Amino acid sequence: MNAQVAARQASAPQTPSLPQAKPDTIGLSAARLQRMSDAFKREVDKGTLPGATVLVARKGQIGWFDAIGRQAPGGAPMAQDSIFRIFSMTKPIVSVGIMMLVEDGHFILSDPVAKFIPEFAGLKVGVENNGKLDLVPLKRPMTVQDLLRHTSGLTYDHTGNGPVQQLYQQSRLRSRKITNAEHAAMIAEMPLICQPGEAWNYSRSTDVLGRIIEVVSGKTLGAFLTERILAPLQMAETAFHTSEANAGRLAEPFATDPWNGDKVQLFNMLEKPAMESGGGGLVSTTMDYARFAAMLAGGGALDGTRIIGRKTLELMASNHLGPNVKVDSPLMPAGHGFGLGFAVRTQAGLAPFTGSPGQYFWSGMAGTFFWIDPAEDLFAVFMMQGPGQREYIRSMLRNAVYAAVE
Repeated sequence: MNAQVAARQASAPQTPSLPQAKPDTIGLSAARLQRMSDAFKREVDKGTLPGATVLVARKGQIGWFDAIGRQAPGGAPMAQDSIFRIFSMTKPIVSVGIMMLVEDGHFILSDPVAKFIPEFAGLKVGVENNGKLDLVPLKRPMTVQDLLRHTSGLTYDHTGNGPVQQLYQQSRLRSRKITNAEHAAMIAEMPLICQPGEAWNYSRSTDVLGRIIEVVSGKTLGAFLTERILAPLQMAETAFHTSEANAGRLAEPFATDPWNGDKVQLFNMLEKPAMESGGGGLVSTTMDYARFAAMLAGGGALDGTRIIGRKTLELMASNHLGPNVKVDSPLMPAGHGFGLGFAVRTQAGLAPFTGSPGQYFWSGMAGTFFWIDPAEDLFAVFMMQGPGQREYIRSMLRNAVYAAVE
């Protein structure tokens, strides 16, 4: 062990590893997993991403965990304990937190959001009419279930350029200096992009769920997640920021994305934000997130610690988009639906990449990705910081991992 690695390990909180096994003992091909790593090394050599980590587990044991390329452009080698912005991979953690409160009897999924955040009682839907935005009343209230499955009528400023999204773009919603309460109040002043329940729109819904957790629990979102999920799972390095002592472990992207030419500016992981974004604020390591994934793959429990009930998780990992919900988004591939915090594969075919019906997953804006495949007793966690190539790399990863399943 070199001095740099020893120093990193000495300063890092200890996240316990998961059990490890030789790939062939858990039905994985080592040769094919090596081809997967080689494919990512080729991408690094081509200059399409600085580096990545990939972890593949089956039957509760890690069969492959590789750190490839550089942690940051021109920096130290990527390491298994490098720290990443996981952005929207925050959403499944917060969604589990909400469902824990449902299990505890604090509310039910059909409760209106206005029950917890009174400002939501005055919502209107923005309907474009001859270049103007007409505000029309709700046909029914927005519910907690709508927030979980992104049928709330909320949106994101970066998913389009319609009149409602332009209002988001002109607001302070992206600021890390507002509180979760201020963020929720600001959202409530904006018109919805559609009636609740009518369409799937990827959105700031999970940020609002984070505020509901604060209202119901009486704790900050960070404190609640730590107490109920992160500490019990021994995810010692997952939080809304990390300490200055970890400055040498931060994964960073290219300043200009090599795939689309965009300037890349991601938030500072060492800065403590006022806004603990339930939709995208956490930083984590590959092993930390693998412990969360292992809990999901284990039916809601890990190492004898139950986080969520088996039947609750089954509900979360089911498709909640009925035939009348309009879906028109590149984030929702063919052959898929959406559950309570995860996308869910509904068919063996249609999607342009390998998988199994019942597989559920989500990802993050900067390239992080995970999935659980109950049919194959398999999960994978992938980390990188490269926004432009994320969809291409995710398809590559799925195809390569499934090629190794014996």
